[in-house]
Amino acid sequence: MTFIDNYGLTEELLIILAIDIAIAVLLLTLMRYLQGWTVKVNSRHELAENDNFAFGISTAGAVMALGIVLTGAITGEAAESYLVEAIGMTAYGLFGLVLIKLGRFLHDKIALNNIDKNALIIKGNVSVAIVDAVAAIATAIIIRSVLLWAEDLTIYTFIAIFSAFAISQLMLVLLTRARENRYAKRNQGASMQEALAQGHTALAIRHSGYMLAMAFSFNAASHFIIFNPEAYIANLIGWLIFSVVMLVSLSLLITLIKKLVLANINLCEEVEQQHNIGLAAVEVAISVSIAIILAALMA
Repeated sequence: MTFIDNYGLTEELLIILAIDIAIAVLLLTLMRYLQGWTVKVNSRHELAENDNFAFGISTAGAVMALGIVLTGAITGEAAESYLVEAIGMTAYGLFGLVLIKLGRFLHDKIALNNIDKNALIIKGNVSVAIVDAVAAIATAIIIRSVLLWAEDLTIYTFIAIFSAFAISQLMLVLLTRARENRYAKRNQGASMQEALAQGHTALAIRHSGYMLAMAFSFNAASHFIIFNPEAYIANLIGWLIFSVVMLVSLSLLITLIKKLVLANINLCEEVEQQHNIGLAAVEVAISVSIAIILAALMA
């Protein structure tokens, strides 16, 4: 390849890079403002004047989630033209943005159905904001894995992405219910959602670790399920079965390993009763580490 050819290729890649970055910045900015519009508040007022840390955490989670989805859209070879690149980036980005907002709504109404998540975040509840932010990030991780699994910019790709999104929301609900039941059994029937509403940060951090672990472990599905553009049901069933198996397996494995790594420590007493944030952070590290290792071994 001659110097001119190299120069032309470099110039083309730089233009594509500029297009992708410009669209990404616009979408990330839109996400920031949508955080305020959807709950009918001024995002600048909440972030800079009210110094609402909870709203900031929630917004950070949404922005990071969109960024994660966009990495799935731009990973791989450049499109055949600048226009196709711009259309693809915009389409995936807007679709990801819509799914993240939809996921936040579903998580609010179904997973955390006993509390008003938006109202609590506006009031400055950091615990609920942490769970809200990480739920969005977990959803984005799964969407990204599907973007890398599926091929081309077609209607089939969007169907596959939405199918994985629906399954991810189901898994988040099942995970939340399982953690709620476990919390209630160890705390005389107390409600985990009410504990979060009362500002139980250690509990929020621990639950966030489980959600992230679930999301990372599901990435392995792309190595076992072959993408068939027109096999809607087969793709959906494949992701559903794999997700359920991973959720159960991962939960059992994390429980076992925590007993070994954190031996002689009463996690129920320390985290749930004494609000030990430091120990909850260690639990997150263990949960996510196990999920990442498991996904790597299955790749």
